[in-house]
Order: sequence, then structure tokens, then C-alpha cells
Amino acid sequence: MKQVYIVRHAKSSWDNFELSDHDRPLMPAGIRKTEKIITFLNSKKVAPELIISSSAVRAYETAKLIAEGIGYNADKIIKSKAIYHAGEDEIYDELFSVDNHINSVMIVGHNPTLTNFVNNFVRTEIDNLPTTGVLSVEFKTNSWTLIATAKFKVKFVIYPRMLQ
Repeated sequence: MKQVYIVRHAKSSWDNFELSDHDRPLMPAGIRKTEKIITFLNSKKVAPELIISSSAVRAYETAKLIAEGIGYNADKIIKSKAIYHAGEDEIYDELFSVDNHINSVMIVGHNPTLTNFVNNFVRTEIDNLPTTGVLSVEFKTNSWTLIATAKFKVKFVIYPRMLQ
């Protein structure tokens, strides 16, 4: 089995218009909402063996918060420039490149790509994967290169507003 967690970055700040889109940090509200998600992930015993994040500041900050919150060494997060302006194919490419000895991966990235990617797996399409929204999907295969055609099961979809 292969387990994938798709995470949209937390709410980011638009306060400093001198910053490029790539360099925008998280808002305090985004951090608070991510803490709610971390509590949920811990309740589900989520423990990815690998976290791959977009190189954008807001995504990497989200990945670090989650990593630290679930006991993953944040220094081992892989930053991927490809995820920053990725399409679905680039998300698959990231997953296809994972060593088969690793069975669970978390990808932290951006919309609209992640909403489109998630809609490959959910029964009712999602119009917009909200900030810090997470999809957990399990694939019935032992090879990352086969996940696109493998049978799968959505384990959960969670958004901060769904949590108290």
C-alpha cells in the first residue's frame, strides 16, 4: 500500500506588496488553523515517511509546522521548485520518483493544482481545497509508478473549518 497526504498551504499574507508571490509568508490565522489540522492528524496517527513541499515560503512554512507538530524532522522536508507552479502531471511525477521503500508521502502545495488533483479521488468534486485542507488517499499498490492506475480509498478529507 502507498499512502498520500495532499495538503494545501495555510493562509498566507498579502501585507507586503514588495514580496514576490513565492516569498509570501503565513498569516497568524493560517498558523492557528494549521494547529487545528495538526491535532486532527495526530488523532489519526498520521506519520508520513517523506514530506515534499513547494519551495514557496507559505508552503514550506506550512510543511514545517505540520512536520514539527506530528513528530517529523523538519530538516528532512524536501523542497521542490516543480510543485510551486505545478500541474497535476508534476504532482504525479514527484510521487512517481519516490523510492518504493517509502510507503507514505505528504505533498504540500498550491491551488488550483491540488484541488484538481484531489478531484481525481473524491466522489463529490471539491470546488476549492481550502487553505490547510488535507486529503488522505491510500493506493493498493507497492509501486509509486502505478498509483495513477491503482485502486484507491480516500481515508479522509479535512478542512480547518470542519474542526472545533
